[in-house]
Amino acid sequence: MDQTTAANEIAAAQQVIGRLRAEVGRVVVGQQGIVDRLVIALLIRGHVLLEGLPGLAKTLLVKTLSAAIDASFKRIQFTPDLLPADITGTLIFNPGERTFTPRLGPIFANLVLADEINRAPAKVQSALLEAMQERQVTIGDTSYALPDPFVVIATQNPIEHEGTYALPEAQVDRFVMKLKVDYPSADEELKMLGQYLDPTAAPVAVRRVIALSDIAGIAHLVASVHVDEKIGRYIVGLVSATRAPAEHGLKQLVAHIAYGASPRATLSLAHVAKGHAFLDGRAYVVPEDVKAVAHDVLRHRLVLSYEAAAEQVDADRVIEQVLNAVAVP
Repeated sequence: MDQTTAANEIAAAQQVIGRLRAEVGRVVVGQQGIVDRLVIALLIRGHVLLEGLPGLAKTLLVKTLSAAIDASFKRIQFTPDLLPADITGTLIFNPGERTFTPRLGPIFANLVLADEINRAPAKVQSALLEAMQERQVTIGDTSYALPDPFVVIATQNPIEHEGTYALPEAQVDRFVMKLKVDYPSADEELKMLGQYLDPTAAPVAVRRVIALSDIAGIAHLVASVHVDEKIGRYIVGLVSATRAPAEHGLKQLVAHIAYGASPRATLSLAHVAKGHAFLDGRAYVVPEDVKAVAHDVLRHRLVLSYEAAAEQVDADRVIEQVLNAVAVP
């Protein structure tokens, strides 16, 4: 595909995605950056972990996005007494025919909202591991393929520790991005307040503005975005610097990083950068795309040491130092 054809196809696809972003914006005030990241995740079929304080519209955002797409959607409220079968499904015995019939769980949907995912213990989280990585679920002796696309968007509260469980590192690594949902600006909050206080305002009904087939076509277009070899070396260099910081002139990080990012982070960084380039209207990835998404892709994949916690050094600060140290092509 030549550059002119690719540019024209991307421009046409951007109009379709623009309708989706605008429809979400009718309901959710602000959070445009989070919306864009969720759209990227949908196009690259990647799972997302949303972290933010209560009342920041995390659940509303995901529900609105799913309602604007002609796709199946299920919400699972994670609680301490949740069982794996409540997610994946189970076998139901039919006494009349003396057979077991599978009853598929809510995981069988295009978009799955795992609300307050850290409120369920590891036994329940294990039910998601196969689904998130293999995109299938095994019930009894049979494996069932999940629908395509299949995207898990999980939410969690960063300040509540009572009745919560730390997610297994193997599961956290399966999220292509971890997004931090922040407070809205003063102007955005004022707009929200005006809508809330308006007695004539009716609840906004979300319209389905994009078909699942459109998502599949645009996803194929995003996958064709070009990643030059120099960009690939840059991505590998960034991830490698989290594992061996001293080799990249980052001796000050040796005591702060216990474990660096996995090879899955390298692949995720490339995929998300391609999605970012697409939203910017380009058929090729530039270093700025990689830098723009590096924090979202890497922050949950770094295991920091006790020294880092004692010195109040978080993952975002470490990633910023890595970005400053690794040479840009």
